Order: sequence, then structure tokens, then C-alpha cells
Amino acid sequence: MLVATPIGNLGDLSPRAAQALADADLVCCEDTRRTRVLLAHAGIRARALIAVHEHNEQRQAAAIVERLGRGQTVALVSDAGTPGVSDPGTAVVSAAAAAGACVSVVPGPNAAVAALVVSGLPTDRFCFEGFLPRRGPARRQRLAALAADSRTTMLHEAPGRLAGTLHDLATALGADRPVAVVRELTKVHEEVWRGTVAAAAAVFAERTDRGEMRGEVVVVVGGARVPDEATPDDVVVDALERLMASGSSVRDAAAEVATELGVPRRHAYELALGVGASRRPGGRAPA
Repeated sequence: MLVATPIGNLGDLSPRAAQALADADLVCCEDTRRTRVLLAHAGIRARALIAVHEHNEQRQAAAIVERLGRGQTVALVSDAGTPGVSDPGTAVVSAAAAAGACVSVVPGPNAAVAALVVSGLPTDRFCFEGFLPRRGPARRQRLAALAADSRTTMLHEAPGRLAGTLHDLATALGADRPVAVVRELTKVHEEVWRGTVAAAAAVFAERTDRGEMRGEVVVVVGGARVPDEATPDDVVVDALERLMASGSSVRDAAAEVATELGVPRRHAYELALGVGASRRPGGRAPA
């Protein structure tokens, strides 16, 4: 059984999660010290506790499946949030499912989803990227993919690397891309910073230099703007002709139509030159 645990505030442990942990024959966790604190807070005395983390999950999965085969109930938790999301758990679930064991979940806290809903950015379509690759081509490729993605994206980042990641996002996605930096969710010093990636990079670089950056961080990035359907040239030309017939210059008419119809100013100007040429004797544009 996958059991979601608090991402900060221990009061967020649900009654069902507490009961599942109390009833389990074995509780598997990333760090037994942290889980013991949670269990003590909930008044739970676990029957058995073992560590399952990124370095031993594959090996422990076989032992867990063997216990499940003997009819034992196993609860799997991470240090915080929902196991299997940027935390150990996937290999254990895969092995248990392959062995025909019953796998269930006690849903609950998740830092990425919590950050998404508090960010103020669109939630209708979103994706979770976890941690970006640290460096090299893999990082550049992921950033390029994000630059073209119209969905809201959630990223995890360590506080010491946050400013660098925000700088890379500003370079790859554009300085004005909206972002929310969500830190220490559900804790005493919870913070939600909203603005552009360029501004965020500057703010958090300064705070990092002052030694102020601590805690868990989720970066929520707005998606790429989906281009509007192109306005047909004949509609643009009609608007230009009306303005120029009333006395507007080529430049002024192009600027007004570009703003009104949302077309590139250069393209509107080129069409306006054509309209101007057709209005002159002989229909020729000036040399």
C-alpha cells in the first residue's frame, strides 16, 4: 500500500493514512529516522520499519514481494508527499504488480500539485518534470522542450541550484515567461513568489548570495503562448484601406491595424505599402 505523508505540516497526515501505517506488518520508508518522528507524532508504534531508498530499492523490492506473498501487509512511504513521485516507490510497485500482489494507495499530500494550484497559473493542462538534468546536452534538450510546451510545468529544485535554474529558464523560455516559486509549503515559512522568470532569477540569486535559501522548492512555469489563428490578409487589407481612405498614413495605419487585429507590425506595414501603391496613379509604389 502506497501511503502519502505530509510535505511539511505533520497535521496533514490523514486518519486513513495513520490507520494504514498502524495496521501494516512492515513500513518501508526512505529514512527510518524521519518516519519514526511522523509515527511518534501520530501515536503509532510500527511493527517493523525498513529503509527503501534510491540506492537499494531494486534489491529491497524482491524482499517486499516475498513478504506480500506470505500474506503480510506492507506500507510504503517517502520522506514527504506521495511515494513514487520523484521519490522511491516505482520499482516496488512494478515488482508487486508483476507478482500479482494487490497494490493500493492512500492518496494525500503532493508538493507539485499543491504548488500548481497555489501558483495562480493555468491548471487545465499541466506536466510534472521533476528535477531537470544537472548539465550538458540532456539539460539543454529538456529546456528546449519546455520552451515549446504550452502546458504549465512543475519542476523540483534544490535551494542552492534554484537561481541557476531560473537563469537557464529565462534564457531558454524568454525573460517574460510567468513563474511561481513555491517554497516550504505547509510550513511556518511558506512562500509563494510570483512574477517573470527573469525577475525571479535576479531575486533568488541575491537571496542565495545572502544565504537565505533553504527548504523544498517547486518551480511552476507558465506554458508557451499558443499563437492565435492567423488573420487573413484580405481582412487586414480591408482595415488598412478604411484607415488610409480617411487620411491615415501608411505607417500609422499599419501600426493601428497590427494592434487591433494582432498581426505582426512588419507584415501589416508591407500590406499597407501595397494599399498605398494601388491608390496612386498608375498603381506603383514609390521607388
